[in-house]
Amino acid sequence: MTQTIKYVIKYKLDGERRWDFALMPDASLEQAQQALRKIHGDDAEKISDIQVSKAL
Repeated sequence: MTQTIKYVIKYKLDGERRWDFALMPDASLEQAQQALRKIHGDDAEKISDIQVSKAL
């Protein structure tokens, strides 16, 4: 069983600073992009400046 940890993903969508929480196995950029695709669908292509850190 893979353990998931709550992370906060900070990013820009169309130049607007945003953040979301996601449960992921690690803090990799690939995991964050996958989580953001689930949240934003086709708009995920407009996302830039992704930063991932553990949620408090």
